[in-house]
Formats: sequence, structure tokens, C-alpha cells
Amino acid sequence: MTDPVFFAPSGPISLDDIVALTGARIANGVDGRRLVLGVAPLDQARSSDLTFIDNPRYTPLLAGTQAAACFCSPKQSASVPADVAALEVDKPHDAYVAVQIKLYPSALRPAFVYGEGISPAAHIHPSARIEAGATVEPGAVIGADAEIGSGTLIGPGAVIGASVRIGRDCSIAASTTVTNALIGNRVILHPGVRIGQDGFGYQMSAKGHIKVPQIGRVVIQDDVEVGANTTIDRGANRDTVIGEGTKIDNQVQIGHNATVGRHCIIISQVALAGSATLGDFVVLGGKSGVLGHVTVGSGAQVAATASVKDDLAPGGRYGGAPARNVRDWYREEVAIRRLAQREIKAGHNRDNKGE
Repeated sequence: MTDPVFFAPSGPISLDDIVALTGARIANGVDGRRLVLGVAPLDQARSSDLTFIDNPRYTPLLAGTQAAACFCSPKQSASVPADVAALEVDKPHDAYVAVQIKLYPSALRPAFVYGEGISPAAHIHPSARIEAGATVEPGAVIGADAEIGSGTLIGPGAVIGASVRIGRDCSIAASTTVTNALIGNRVILHPGVRIGQDGFGYQMSAKGHIKVPQIGRVVIQDDVEVGANTTIDRGANRDTVIGEGTKIDNQVQIGHNATVGRHCIIISQVALAGSATLGDFVVLGGKSGVLGHVTVGSGAQVAATASVKDDLAPGGRYGGAPARNVRDWYREEVAIRRLAQREIKAGHNRDNKGE
């Protein structure tokens, strides 16, 4: 079996060009014309690779690295081996990412599976409008009156419903479904994403449950990214909205009528109930949940596994169940732990006296 390389670098790039790109400084006099061909971790880097260190715990690996160059803080540059270019910079990882983007642009969005252009094996309704430069791969289905912009990729097996609007330079990956939705430009939907299906709405009674029609839409603004197997339900009586620049991880559930602000970060397995509202730049940690009709203020950060049942003020940090100010949560956790330890110790003492 061969060993394929899925993301080949676009380049070589010289140290001088890296310095110009990142603002780093070559601290140990290595020739700026030295070429870098790729990137790799400290312990796997070869003599043509760029690496970085931004955590002191990896200093032992730095001593043995074979890399061509290493981004490091000024405090760590003296620990870089003499034959490795020490690239001093305030934020080594940020600089490393800037070079990654330069060398591996194809890794930033889902790639073609079969090839560019409109595949004859795609199923496109005659009334659909697809701009020149879009790609529709085999097995994709485009519904009546759908519109797809130039530069957009519709992956194999994707289903785009009737009258859906998808902007330019989007990536709609394999086996994704998009219905009842308006999608902006440069949006990325990873494989298996579900957009615009029914919200979970029933009028419950002792005689059974009556399904409530879900007649809203999903509106996804520019530069949003949605991870694999995430679901975003359409609104019940208003739109579900995802604000520009928001990044959503894999396996997230967003319920009907939810409003997510601009540039939010929503990490894996979060559940956002119907009619919940997030302000701008909110961060929700993994497996946290937000109840319906609750508002999380702009800039708030919610820790992993927290349960948000009441409105949270802007700019705060919250954790626990129910979610509260993170300092209060930490104090309570410490107090409970100490109380439990005292009780355990007292129980041992009672057992020993009984013996």
C-alpha cells in the first residue's frame, strides 16, 4: 500500500520571506536564504521543515529537533540548536499558522472529491441557476429555483433544496443537506451538516402530540464555518440566524428560532435550544447547553459542560450547572471538595473507633 500525502505544500519559502510574512527575527545568524519546504512538530521535523515552540514543557524536544527553523519566544531562542534558525517572535504559534496558511491553502476548506466543473452525474433541476465557476460533483442534487454562486463547491451526494440561496466561494461538502436556507459568501459546511430541517415543535396533550408547522428559514451570514454532522433547524415562526464569522464545531445542535451573533465560537456537542440568543463573540465550551429563550451577552465565555438556564451578562466568564460566575463556581467546588474530605476523614475515624 502506498503512503499518500493529502496536503502537499505550495512551495518552498525562504527564511527572509517568512520574516517578512510574520515579523519574526532570525536570532542566531542563520542565512535568510535558507528554504523551508513544509511544517512539522518539533520531534518529527526534518531538515527542510519549519517548527515552533510556545510551551516550556516541550523544551526537551527542542534540543533534539532536526528542523530547518523554529519559531520561538525571545526567552527560548538560546535553547534552539545552533544549526536551526531561531525565529524570535512574540507569538510563535500565531506565526507558525501564518506560514501554514501560506504553504497549505488547500487545507482551509473541503476539497474536490471528483473534480471541478458541473458533473454530468449531478441532478440539477432545469430552473436552478448556477453561476459560472461553480462546481457540482457527482450525485449532488440541486432543487428547483435554487441559486448557487461562482466559486462554490457542491460536494458529492449533497442535496440543495428548492429555492435555497448559496453565495460565492462556499464549500458545501459531501452528503450535506441544505433546505429552507439563505447562505452568504465564503461559508464552509463540512460533511454531513444538516441545515433547514424541521425544528422540534409539538403541541403536547394527554391525547397525543400535535406537530407545529415550522415555517421559518435558516439564515447563515458570510464567513461562517459549520463542522461535520452539526444540525441547524429552521425557525418555527421566525428565522434561525447564524451571524457572520461564527465558527461551529462538529456535532452541535442549534434549535429553531435561535439567534447566534457575529464571530462566536461554539465547540463540539453544544446544544442551543430553540429561541436562545447569543450576542457577538460568545464562546461556548464543549457539551455546554443553553436553554430556550435565554440570552448570553456579547463576549461571554461559558465553560465546558456548563448548563445555562438564565440570562448571562456580557463579558463574563461562567461555569457549572447552573452556570454562574466562574470565580463563584470555583469557590463552591473547592468548598464542596473540602467538606467531602472532612466527611470522609470523619467517617474513617468513626470506623476506626468502632473497631
